[in-house]
Amino acid sequence: MSFETYMAWVLTTPLNQIIAQHPVCHDFFQNLRIGELHTELTLEDALSHVDSELFQEFGVEKHDVLREFCEFLTVFGRGAEEGVRVKKVTILGGTDKAGASEVTEWSVSVGEIISVVGPTGSGKSRLLADIECLANEDTPTGRKILIDGRALSDEERFDMEGRLVAQLSQNMNFVMDLTVREFLEMHARSRMSKNMEHTVQRCYEQANELAGEKFGWDVKVTQLSGGQSRALMIADTAYMSASPIVLIDEIENAGIDRRKAIDILARKEKIVLISTHDPLLALRADKRIVIKNGGVSRMIDTSLEEKLCLEEVEKLDGVLYGMRECLRRGGELKRELLVK
Repeated sequence: MSFETYMAWVLTTPLNQIIAQHPVCHDFFQNLRIGELHTELTLEDALSHVDSELFQEFGVEKHDVLREFCEFLTVFGRGAEEGVRVKKVTILGGTDKAGASEVTEWSVSVGEIISVVGPTGSGKSRLLADIECLANEDTPTGRKILIDGRALSDEERFDMEGRLVAQLSQNMNFVMDLTVREFLEMHARSRMSKNMEHTVQRCYEQANELAGEKFGWDVKVTQLSGGQSRALMIADTAYMSASPIVLIDEIENAGIDRRKAIDILARKEKIVLISTHDPLLALRADKRIVIKNGGVSRMIDTSLEEKLCLEEVEKLDGVLYGMRECLRRGGELKRELLVK
């Protein structure tokens, strides 16, 4: 909604109804230290009962609060709206480490999963970084990223409110000592989720399905293992993030059910690019990009024969999974596990 629409709504709606629909509003009033509002009134009427001196330490006048509250709703509402849609990302090629031209142009459409393969140090992470910053010939590769066929302005590229790209890196550390429940509820509030309770519950359940070891609501996020942290953030990205483009760097090292993780993200109609050395992930993608010496050397559509190969790879992966579980639970390996 626009600022004007929010203003009209706030002027005619009791504050308790607004807070019930958008719990994040509590944060706005807590920041101004006004927790004793008559919420059965509209905000304008409720403010008439508040001492004006209360606002002086924040450098605002009482009559400014209504406008600032509507601006607050507008900013948060922008991130929650489903209007940020991207149908296609196009990469105009630059040069590799030797200055030679790479593949000149290629595109990824919504719902597609693209794997990025190549030796360690070949430039896979650089490609993801170029997409993350929506490069405009201003990175070492000289690549240019188009969104739905057009280059974005600098203002759009660096807009932090409605980010187009979410990235899940190999290293992930939480800086807040919140429980899993507090973390998910905070994210849901800040993103103005329409059905916060359901979204938080679904996100929690999905994260536990992905994680190797289950975790509870009251575990501190700083106490989660690397795999559990990745599982939580993948579920968070799928169910709460409005970013239509998701970049994942080497998910095979995360200790999670990586096939299920990709399926979840794909179902949410996002564009997903995965840097990987894992044949299971590389062959599950619709296409794969081959990186050599810093440049894109090939685009390969996953063939029918490769899909058939994938079935055999999944059987092998099942065998390895069974062996890992056996060892993890303190068991001893039997030869019959190898011919499962």
